[in-house]
Amino acid sequence: MSMIDLSGSWRLASADGAHHADIVIPGDVHTALKDAGIIDDPYFGRNEEAVQWVAHEDWTIERRFIVDDPDGSWYLDVTYLDTVAIVLINDIPVLSADNCFRRYRPDVSSALQAGENTIRIRFHSSIAEGAARQARQPFHVPYQKGNSPIPNGNMLRKPQCHFGWDWNIALAPLGIYGEIALRKLETARIEHVVTNQRHVDGAVDLHVTVTLHAEETGILPVHLSLGDERVRLDCGVRAGEAVITHIFHIEEPKLWWPVGSGEQALYRLEVEIPFQTVVHQIGLRTVELLTDPDEAGSRFAFRINGRDIFCRGANWIPADALFSRTSPEKTRDLLLSAVDANMNMIRVWGGGFYEHDWFYDLCDQLGLMVWQDFQFACNLYPSTPDFLENVEAEVDYQVRRLISHPSIVLWCGDNELVGALNWFEESRANRDRYLVSYDRLNRTVEQALKKAAPEAVWWPSSPASGYLDYGDAWHADGSGDMHYWSVWHENKPFDDYRSVRPRFCSEFGFQSYTSLPVIETYAGRKDMNIASPVMELHQKNAGGNERIAGTMFRNFRFPKDFANFVYLSQVQQGIAIRTAVDYWRSLKPHCMGTLYWQLNDTWPVASWSSLDYGGSWKVLHYLARRFFQPVAVSAIPSGDGRDIRISLVNDTPADVTATIDLSLLTLKGGRSPLRRIEAVCSPDAAVTAAVVPVSSVPKDCILAWNFTASNGMGGEGHHVPGTYKALELEPPGLEFSVSPTGDGGFDILVRAGGLALFVMIESATPGRYSDNAFDLAAGESRRITFTPAAPAGAAPKFRIYDLHSCQSPD
Repeated sequence: MSMIDLSGSWRLASADGAHHADIVIPGDVHTALKDAGIIDDPYFGRNEEAVQWVAHEDWTIERRFIVDDPDGSWYLDVTYLDTVAIVLINDIPVLSADNCFRRYRPDVSSALQAGENTIRIRFHSSIAEGAARQARQPFHVPYQKGNSPIPNGNMLRKPQCHFGWDWNIALAPLGIYGEIALRKLETARIEHVVTNQRHVDGAVDLHVTVTLHAEETGILPVHLSLGDERVRLDCGVRAGEAVITHIFHIEEPKLWWPVGSGEQALYRLEVEIPFQTVVHQIGLRTVELLTDPDEAGSRFAFRINGRDIFCRGANWIPADALFSRTSPEKTRDLLLSAVDANMNMIRVWGGGFYEHDWFYDLCDQLGLMVWQDFQFACNLYPSTPDFLENVEAEVDYQVRRLISHPSIVLWCGDNELVGALNWFEESRANRDRYLVSYDRLNRTVEQALKKAAPEAVWWPSSPASGYLDYGDAWHADGSGDMHYWSVWHENKPFDDYRSVRPRFCSEFGFQSYTSLPVIETYAGRKDMNIASPVMELHQKNAGGNERIAGTMFRNFRFPKDFANFVYLSQVQQGIAIRTAVDYWRSLKPHCMGTLYWQLNDTWPVASWSSLDYGGSWKVLHYLARRFFQPVAVSAIPSGDGRDIRISLVNDTPADVTATIDLSLLTLKGGRSPLRRIEAVCSPDAAVTAAVVPVSSVPKDCILAWNFTASNGMGGEGHHVPGTYKALELEPPGLEFSVSPTGDGGFDILVRAGGLALFVMIESATPGRYSDNAFDLAAGESRRITFTPAAPAGAAPKFRIYDLHSCQSPD
């Protein structure tokens, strides 16, 4: 297949001709303007406010290319075209696009000429287009103004978080984020390769369906290869689509498992026709979503290869607010951090992207199960025939593109659209109208999914108590998946996480500030105050700063300065999420999944993430590595406050025996043994290893433990029966020394003279610590290895935090 790659350098101009710049495609307009010096970095200071004009403009990108022989059938191939755009070749319109989530392949043969050609793409302002489409609706379709300060994003099929969100910068970017090329059709092209599996008696039949597109009649040799097996099928084609199928029989299959449950065996599937080859990596596995009724309501559990898997993970949002600032390498680092924190699932949230193929390839290889939302979030949406037709085409393309990835275990209709029916005056006043409109959209998505992939696992919405159940899944915990936001949005105490018993909690979260080295990339010294305009602009949730501070006042003594305020905000975030996860995991198998909000950030901002913008680990992520460990021990206080239940959880397929040593830590740092427990936990279960009366923990002590399990896992933790602010902590006498490791890293030896809680090491140098946010008793030490993200040369300057020092005026 002849191909002309059109990626690379283009010329960008505003519609009025006032602004010109080079732009690299794939890429976005804002980054090109920043690189040209036309706008300042939108992420710095209050520059977000100064660049709002960009989204109000129409923009054009243009480049020239050479065609030696324009004869034959040529088409344009473009993906992630964002969003409302007209493409012209030699001033002849060849495409009118309005969906960032579709692949466009228009015929352009009549527009080409021998020699030099010009391609021009005119991007229409999403703001202007959204307003025009809203005006054409038969009735007003409201959007969440708190999330979307740029209006009417729900009218357009593009990432909804581009219009803002309670964690994202509001820029409404434009650009092309995928491939753009001219291709010459030689007899036919491969339109889709779709696979499905039949597992019977230990063998697997892999059904491969190849859809071809042709412009004329012909015979096409099609080669299909799976591993060492290769077959040839001759397919007769004529103008339009042709479908060819083949079944590979695998007698002794190697199964794909989620990380921690088995290996991630992958097979190479190759489909080849003259001039084109498509390659997929195939994982052989079965997936079931169990929703059978029980005494509490109904289950919500994933069964992979016949085994029920407890899902540990977080929600994924786009890797950056601006595409040009992303890369496969940065995304891989974020996903590796998820795996390194003992996660086995991420939820690709419905207000961003259907990610690129390489994203799901990484998840396949890493063993990360993917809960895939369709891209609708927190708004109401049109249900006019043209909108639904556009959605149907989007779903068909995305499902056929992605269905063969073993990592994708669930397709979910949307994020929080059922709840949105109650958020707006219009839908509360006429719920039937908007409910019917929602059902039309949801049914369109479901039917398009089932047509493209009948075996796909479908869930109508998140949260949802069940099929065609439009109840309150934010507070009802007996069935389905739950979003539990009462602790954050309703300002309830952390103990409130133990007031619900979710079957699967797919969203819950608590905010913190991003780490000080990240704050220093967008704020000056004068801005280091949570009430400064810069810090408030980098907090997108209404009342978020007040809620962080108010919660801190209830639980801790106030920190002595801004740096320690940032640190303590992260400590309390980690405690909040640990409180929820520890309790919900202890309910297993009643609860079979916890996915906190959120894994990553799109720009430097105060948020619910456990990874800073740039990928560094916050306190929460270090704690997550412990509370998500497949074998874990936690302390669960009773509702009446009299007892502490020691819970042992085992997510592995084998029995484990754990030796748990309970101890008392005095506020001076002395450690004395309290009790040794030998506990056994069967596979995929949770047990109460012991019950400790609170009365056995003196007022001047906290309960601590460490454990070792028969499979080699182990860990430690502590529990404070009251509040941390009630503890009369004493100076921990922390000291540390730094030495090079010889391979570019640095060893940091931390010693404590007293009790040190949540010891956190920090540096302006990006990199990874082997451990952090740990506890030390008097006389104890910990050796931490720091691995810089890039060669550091001299040792970085490290700063160390702990709970007492951050609250002490000394």
